[in-house]
Amino acid sequence: MEQDYYKILGVSRSASTEDIKKAYRNLARQYHPDHNPNNKEAETRFKQINEAYEVLSDSEKRARYDQLGRHYHQWRSGQGSGVNWSDFGGGSSSYRDMGSEGSFADFISSIFGGGRGRDSSYRQPIRGQDVEEPIELSLEEAYNGTERTVLRGSKRRTVRIPPGTRDGMRVRVEGEGEAGFAGGAHGDLYLVVSVKPHPTFEWRDDDLYVDLKLPVYTAVLGGEANVPTLSGDVKLRIPPGTQSGKLFRVSGRGMPRIKQAGEFGNLYARVLIQIPTDLTGEELALFEKLASFRGKRA
Repeated sequence: MEQDYYKILGVSRSASTEDIKKAYRNLARQYHPDHNPNNKEAETRFKQINEAYEVLSDSEKRARYDQLGRHYHQWRSGQGSGVNWSDFGGGSSSYRDMGSEGSFADFISSIFGGGRGRDSSYRQPIRGQDVEEPIELSLEEAYNGTERTVLRGSKRRTVRIPPGTRDGMRVRVEGEGEAGFAGGAHGDLYLVVSVKPHPTFEWRDDDLYVDLKLPVYTAVLGGEANVPTLSGDVKLRIPPGTQSGKLFRVSGRGMPRIKQAGEFGNLYARVLIQIPTDLTGEELALFEKLASFRGKRA
């Protein structure tokens, strides 16, 4: 039965070699006998896919196929009848003059360069598919790096998550994807990272932001405050008259920069002035007195 190799692979006649390869890989996985045991229809389809790929993936064979059109299949099936190949660059002999089956095979070999038989690619190795698996990290784990144990079938494997790994990044675990077919290599496993929100720190690019709650007295008079970081508290000098919303930069106390060992972003402490709500009568009187002083100066 005459078949269109382009239709079999689902590609256009102008498809690139890469397009043909991609289409073949997808279809071969779908119809491979290992995925379709005892399915004769899938087995036939798989053979057709391999036959089409064998020709279209080879530039010389593809050119001859495009040149001969429907007559190409007469060659493959051995049912040609008096076709003059000189019209297609094949010399003056007709098909029926080719003689024995061996001569016909020689003729095919001369045209196609002695390529593999139709069924030799039946067990062509196909690489297994890559798979993804989500993992969730705390901010501390993302900062310090951590490990995860991956269970694939009966195998356990410890995977190192590097410092600075952030939302959406994929950590590759080589060879832990789906099994290949016919001796093909395993695919890879990709751990897709998400980092849980933190109650104290906000992460932006390589930098961290933290709210620094200051008593009104410290904001007015100045002093020192402890600023939390993921590697321990640091002391920060607060100048007198510090306003709410002011950002103080603490260099090198942000997140590790991915693939830049020993380098970190910055931490920004955002001032939030705390107004006391449980003032005594004496304290209120002092604030009133201060307000009266400020009023006179105004």
